[in-house]
Amino acid sequence: MKKMNKVLALILALAMAASMAACGSSAPAETEAPAETEAAAEGGEEAAPAETEAAEAAAEAPAGSGSVYWLNFKPESDEVLQQVAAMYKEKTGVDVKVVTAASGTYSQTLNSEMDKSEPPTIFVVGNSAGAKEWTDYCLDLAGTPIEQELNTDAYNIYDESGKLVSIGYCYECYGIIVNPDLVEAAGHTMDEIKNFDGLKAVAEDIHARAGELGFDAFSACDMDSSSSWRFTGHMANLEYFYEERDDGGWTECPAELKGTYMDNFKNLYDLCINNSTVAPTELATGGHDAEAEFKDGKAAFFVNGSWEYPAVSETVPNATMIPYYCGVEGEEKAGLNCGTENCWAINAKASEENQKASMDFLVWCVTDPEASKMLVDSFGIMPYKSAAESTNGFLQDAAKYIEDGCYVMDWATNYQPNVDEYRATLVAALNQYNADQSDENWAIVKTAFVDGWATQYQAANE
Repeated sequence: MKKMNKVLALILALAMAASMAACGSSAPAETEAPAETEAAAEGGEEAAPAETEAAEAAAEAPAGSGSVYWLNFKPESDEVLQQVAAMYKEKTGVDVKVVTAASGTYSQTLNSEMDKSEPPTIFVVGNSAGAKEWTDYCLDLAGTPIEQELNTDAYNIYDESGKLVSIGYCYECYGIIVNPDLVEAAGHTMDEIKNFDGLKAVAEDIHARAGELGFDAFSACDMDSSSSWRFTGHMANLEYFYEERDDGGWTECPAELKGTYMDNFKNLYDLCINNSTVAPTELATGGHDAEAEFKDGKAAFFVNGSWEYPAVSETVPNATMIPYYCGVEGEEKAGLNCGTENCWAINAKASEENQKASMDFLVWCVTDPEASKMLVDSFGIMPYKSAAESTNGFLQDAAKYIEDGCYVMDWATNYQPNVDEYRATLVAALNQYNADQSDENWAIVKTAFVDGWATQYQAANE
């Protein structure tokens, strides 16, 4: 393995001790919006013969020995998955069907598809709540060929009995994407942005001179369903993470939040909405393309994650990602938010032939040089011994923070109880605040954020 893989393995070990757990949600909440992606850099290292043995064995499965139906959780990867499925069919004769749930609909789609006569043989169980609900449908993956290909168990999900119900197939990171060229064009340097005070000074100066510069600080921060998750799911994580850290780490969903870091959430949220291409009062209805604004050089900062790298690097090849600086003491040593909700499960109620076909297919996906490269270019990184190297610059940024001794912000947001209901209430409160940034309206946001957690926890655990 290259040094890069060793460092990324360290991220896996540090980031996810608690982030796989969640509570009261029937299936993983969607954490990224659909975005067009392409297979990235061509070429790459040729795999050594030992690394291809598992792929060759998997590819030798005879036609008619079973079929595969993968219910996909990642809309932005659909095109690549269809290509990979066709490749496997051509190599082995085994049918592989990939059905992709629309963004935000995975729970409903999974429930619907499992009731059909030919249900998914591969599906996603991305948190402990999902494991609790779907454990009877999950084959125990401990000791299986796909489990043996992992280079870490940091992303594995177990049920209450200790059964390995699902295993991570990729991990991601999120934070604030930056165009260093625009920062420099505004007369600043990236070295100035090492904490919230530095970020605030640069962002407010750019916004104040947007007309002169020809670009603004932050791209649009819309609150419609295609965008609100960036703030009610991702940015909310900064409050959860620091509260979790104070508590010594969460191993299960807490019944209540203290709201200790709500002022820090407010710091960053206010900075984003008040120094943006779109006025706060126009965010409720959405319809603004934050990605396009960043790609077109209309904004220096873009709140999003590593899945955006293939798209934004097309026009901003040196784009980088910085942490959620929000005014917490010692945040100069903060790193990126790293985690996953993307974990494979194999249907225990499928026929043995289909279970084996699914297992063989997954092994091939993570060991075949060409297939794993296509998947890594779409997913960002796959935690498997023989998978292709990541070409994702934002994941390389995450690795660099670790090398520099920074702490990883794990995905404590995965604990959100009754996630859809909780976030919907938070969106409504934020929209009211965006329309009128009064203290009274911020109190409503805090109530939705903190008291809403307790309310949804109770609803989920009745």
